[in-house]
Amino acid sequence: MTRTWATSGLDLHLELAGSKVRAGLETALRDAVQTGRLAAGTRLPSSRSLAADLGIARNTVADAYAQLVAEGWLTARQGSGTTVADAAPAIAATASKPAPAAGRPASFSLRPGSPDLSAFPRSAWLAAARRALNAAPTQALGYGDPRGRPELRAALAAYLARTRGVRATPDQILVCTGFVQGLALLCQVLRDHGATTLAVEEYSQPANLGILAAHCIAPAMLRVDDSGAVLAEPGPDLPADAALLTPAHQFPLGPALSPARRAQAARWAAGSGGLIIEDDYDGEFRYDRQPVGALQALAPGHVVYAGTASKSLAPGLRLGWLVLPARLVDDLVAAKAGADAHTGSFEQLTLAEFITSGGYDRHIRRVRLAYRRRRNWLLAALAEHAPQVRVTGIAAGLHAVAELPAGMDEAEVVARAAAQSLTVEGLAAYALGPHTRPPALVVGYATPPGHAYAVAVARLCTAIAAS
Repeated sequence: MTRTWATSGLDLHLELAGSKVRAGLETALRDAVQTGRLAAGTRLPSSRSLAADLGIARNTVADAYAQLVAEGWLTARQGSGTTVADAAPAIAATASKPAPAAGRPASFSLRPGSPDLSAFPRSAWLAAARRALNAAPTQALGYGDPRGRPELRAALAAYLARTRGVRATPDQILVCTGFVQGLALLCQVLRDHGATTLAVEEYSQPANLGILAAHCIAPAMLRVDDSGAVLAEPGPDLPADAALLTPAHQFPLGPALSPARRAQAARWAAGSGGLIIEDDYDGEFRYDRQPVGALQALAPGHVVYAGTASKSLAPGLRLGWLVLPARLVDDLVAAKAGADAHTGSFEQLTLAEFITSGGYDRHIRRVRLAYRRRRNWLLAALAEHAPQVRVTGIAAGLHAVAELPAGMDEAEVVARAAAQSLTVEGLAAYALGPHTRPPALVVGYATPPGHAYAVAVARLCTAIAAS
């Protein structure tokens, strides 16, 4: 006899096997405790409730409980019901053994790609969430437009026009689950349109290559110098159907795409029918220069502008957006609908309220000042303790490139930092092809929480100076 039931009051899944009901119940309960499925302190259903759900006599359940109490598996107290004992008998030898302890994680991290998560504006975000939920229409709780909530798309259209110079209407904005999903959707549509190659900067996020490979699109490497990505002459000379660029702040090397090359990229896209994907991953953060507007404004019909809340707020929100040329909207919306229908409504509504209420601007101004102070601290510490290091890419963003002196081994410095429980990455980690540049570290000065930053920088300086 095999039965599976859900109890009334307290749910408990049990399978009774064999012809002897009481023995089968005792075995099922022992197994549930022995394997850890019923943890110590778990309250069990009353004998009446469990008997009714299993379709057996109440006395049978009471007798089984009494037997397991006597064996030490369960405890029973007047008025408290029956619970799993705090110290159950030893688990049988066949039970799973705990996995071996993993190596101790690093205590400090200067990896790039993350903001200071402790700086997330919890109170302001919670207040925005309450206002947004109170004002949200009932249909916001259902399946929505694959493009995203209209409130967020309208807020983003106004914000991006004001702060980044992006030219778009709300109907051209597609809300997605971060940049990773946005790039995957774009690759899917590009492939459907016959594209086979996408130009990428030779130093970039390695994960992007996996997305391209998953959609059978080959990368074509673009060299990067002090003026950004080195583009071929306009027209068919660019060896790709599309290009992925970081024009405002090349990742990870740091230069902005020069005005001449921005114009060149726009001419190529407009003249050849190609597509540029503009990854504006940290465009809100600049310190020693005027803000660089979006490349999208030069050729809105041929540039997809991609942004996220991952650096400005937190990657855990999983909120990103694509500003699309009108000709691609229908195809991208269909791809998004097929991928996951739509991005979560609550986060979208909250971000829309956060932007329109001015909370987002206030947060950006506050953390921009904090990150500038951190950058200055890093520069001063390196100048004092490792003056042979040249630091570049510091006019904007959340990371810097620390160029090591000739003869210093990049991997050895990374290893010395790890020995001090500090995670830092070498430039080689971002080479999509051969690592041809001098040894360097990519230092994410936004990553540590405020109380840990000084120690992290001190350990970095020690690792470099020990060479």
